[in-house]
Amino acid sequence: MTMTAPEPAALASMPSVDALRVKIFADGANLEGMLGLYRDARISGFTTNPTLMRGAGIADYRAFAREVLAAIPDRSISFEVFSDELDEMERQAHQIASWGEHVYVKIPVSNTRGESTGPLIRTLSRAGVKVNVTALMTLRQVEDVAGSLAGGAPSYVSVFAGRVADTGRDPVPLMAACVEALRSHPQIELIWASPRELLNVFQADAIGCQIITVTNDVLKKLSLVGKDLDEYSLETVKMFRDDAVAAGFSLEAEAELTKPAVEVTVFTKQPSDLRTPAAVK
Repeated sequence: MTMTAPEPAALASMPSVDALRVKIFADGANLEGMLGLYRDARISGFTTNPTLMRGAGIADYRAFAREVLAAIPDRSISFEVFSDELDEMERQAHQIASWGEHVYVKIPVSNTRGESTGPLIRTLSRAGVKVNVTALMTLRQVEDVAGSLAGGAPSYVSVFAGRVADTGRDPVPLMAACVEALRSHPQIELIWASPRELLNVFQADAIGCQIITVTNDVLKKLSLVGKDLDEYSLETVKMFRDDAVAAGFSLEAEAELTKPAVEVTVFTKQPSDLRTPAAVK
């Protein structure tokens, strides 16, 4: 009797969005899309950055932020400073922080010259500014930033796990170590930033990461969580078939190839007396 091997536990288990403890923040700069997600109770907050805003065609930073905050007044939203000079970063941070009580100010871990923003982060946090320190990718950076934020206002630390994964490194051990590094700082929440797939949401949840930022393309896949895999397999087969039909693809039987002509030379005289051969096709 043929025995069917049991499904691996990782595949047999049924994940559930309702069981997640990690908070999901939507990452983007499209106002219409943000408002749609605001109506989704699973979305706990929002983040954006200058690159996303530029991609969305935002020209007036302040006007965009004001519009977003008027429409989304009661959830955490992070806006980033964009100066490369520390003193100007500080001025921008205070201005952004004044826009609302749920606003977090994103401060990069360094400027473009590699100068640490640690002292600035400490100053802002002690002054009551809620900061979201961004673009971290190493445990050492997290430990240094935690020291700057210790004893200050509520804050986020955004580790770009997706970019770490882009280098061929597994980000899970790093993120788990970051969770431990911040455990003694209850006012600091760790953000799993730049995820690449929906699985990252469950990985972040499993290690105790407090927040994960998710782009709209990944958020759209939430409806797939727990989907029956046999059903998903059949849907995939149907998709390939439907697309082939819609494209009008065909592979007609090929006609038998015409055999090439063979040239034969007939000699009219004995080899010893050859002069001119007569070619016959």
